[in-house]
Amino acid sequence: MTHSVIWVLVAATWAMASPAHGCNKALCASDVSKCLLQEVCQCEANRAGCSCCQECAFCLGNLWESCCECVGLCDERPFAAPRPAQRSSMHNLMSPVPSLFRALTAISDNDSPMGWSILTLPVEEEMKQNHAETDHLLLGPHTGLVLPESDSLNATAPPCQSIFFNECLSMSRCRTACQSVGAWRYRWFHNACCQCVGPDCQGYGGAEAICSNCRN
Repeated sequence: MTHSVIWVLVAATWAMASPAHGCNKALCASDVSKCLLQEVCQCEANRAGCSCCQECAFCLGNLWESCCECVGLCDERPFAAPRPAQRSSMHNLMSPVPSLFRALTAISDNDSPMGWSILTLPVEEEMKQNHAETDHLLLGPHTGLVLPESDSLNATAPPCQSIFFNECLSMSRCRTACQSVGAWRYRWFHNACCQCVGPDCQGYGGAEAICSNCRN
């Protein structure tokens, strides 16, 4: 199939996928067409889940929040939808390195700034945050989060520590950055704030975007 025919098919898919309102085609056309061409944004979000949201979010990167409407994958709640900083996508990482993560957080606590800040939460507080009424999406295979009974929490358990990068990062760069510091999970907020979750956390760290230079 020639490239011209492929692009015609992509354009036709784009026209069918884009709703009449809410899609900024001037901003999104090029990236959405690329993702449609790669066949990573062609599914429907429903109560059972979204089979392609993970791949589509990685493909669109920082444009996910602005352009998800163009592929029909945004929540249908225009009046209740929270700000991007209150929404996030979360994922487990392969091959975490707990010793590296702990060493880096210990260094940044005592030495000069390293381009990130550290959030420390007692386990009970972290679990409460992970079950707050917020708009967060678990991507890919993950362990279900079950809030322990208060009397079953270990008071001597080490606190949950997370790294928040100061600058905005795309979702794919967030994943790579968190892998590089040995994290076992990451949470990418839809304002492009990146949180790397440490090995002592029971869930997905803090539920608020606190990246110092990325607060839109």
